[in-house]
Amino acid sequence: MARFQYVGRDRKAVRKGVIQAANQREAIMKLRDNGIRTTEIKQMAETAMQKDIVIGNPVKREQFIMFLRQFATLMRAGVTIVDSCFILSQQVESKALRRALIDITDELRSGHALSEAARKHPKIFEPLVINLLQAGEMTGSIDESLDRLATHFEKAYITRQKVVSAMTYPVIVAILAVGVVIFLLTSIVPMFVDMFADFGGELPLLTRVVMGASDFVQVYWYILIIIAVIIVGGLWLLRRDDKGRYMLDTLLLKMPIFGNILKKAALARMTRTLSSLFSSSVPILTALTMVERVVGNEVIGKVIIQSRDGLERGESMTGPMMGHWAFPPLIPHMISIGEQTGALDHMLERVAEFYEKEVDAETDKLKAMIEPLMIVFLAGLVGTIVMAIMLPMFGIFENVDNL
Repeated sequence: MARFQYVGRDRKAVRKGVIQAANQREAIMKLRDNGIRTTEIKQMAETAMQKDIVIGNPVKREQFIMFLRQFATLMRAGVTIVDSCFILSQQVESKALRRALIDITDELRSGHALSEAARKHPKIFEPLVINLLQAGEMTGSIDESLDRLATHFEKAYITRQKVVSAMTYPVIVAILAVGVVIFLLTSIVPMFVDMFADFGGELPLLTRVVMGASDFVQVYWYILIIIAVIIVGGLWLLRRDDKGRYMLDTLLLKMPIFGNILKKAALARMTRTLSSLFSSSVPILTALTMVERVVGNEVIGKVIIQSRDGLERGESMTGPMMGHWAFPPLIPHMISIGEQTGALDHMLERVAEFYEKEVDAETDKLKAMIEPLMIVFLAGLVGTIVMAIMLPMFGIFENVDNL
């Protein structure tokens, strides 16, 4: 909500003050409802405390999908675009989306098209949404475009959540393992070091190794922090560079176990987006340019750009995909069939559904397999340290018995 400073009159006197509203029009309406006719009104600058701090996408994906579904339902029920936007602006949970919808409602009342009004909010309405809305306006089927967008984002969201879920568990267990090992090396192992020194004798190799690791962590702990910072900083710098991103994405796609899932998820996102754009009659060169931006992988994005360049030269779209290690033969073959039959959007949708099911199956299999493996891994780390402590104690107990 913005703050507006106003000067106005009611039946008794001149009134001055500050009022909160989504925009200037709403502020004037609120004052009019209170019996104040404004003569001057201006928006006040926001302070740092008043600004919303937004990290990442300002609207959660599930909230945006719900908004699209509700918008399509209202349109099908015969509600006008202006009234639909106004109704939704009063009930959406996201503050950023609410402000955008209020502005869009004002733009629509001024005679602007929905796609044109939405284009002024690029952080919320990405190019894919704008293009499909524009296609819906041209064909008179905005409700179908909204439904298609909702289905597209919903499928992509479910696939992404599957991948994130599959990769989150091992990461959490790995962090937990590192924390437990550091705790044991810095708190538990040192308690036994002095005791072993008092009894003398040669310690087992495993115990000496663990004690050396304990000494290193206690004395040179800052080196571990520096290494972690260097790794994170290096990855961040690589992601900012085109060649670095391409190298990282290549490593991710070729990574054992996880690479196959990431590749299938990216291919599902690519084919799903292309299918949505083609079914809305978006020009093929425009569609390929947009897909390259949203696919989220430099390796696959580079092949898409090569396909677009080939089309501009009058070549086949599938040329760069043929034989490329990141593209299974299924994709170029299905695209070729779609080009020949004139049902490219349908073929791409079939491919997207196939890879989405593949991602589901792969992630379920991975979660079933990786849970016991990570438990064994964690138990092995902790067990090694415990064994290193226990081995010399067995020798001490034997010496005591012999005495």
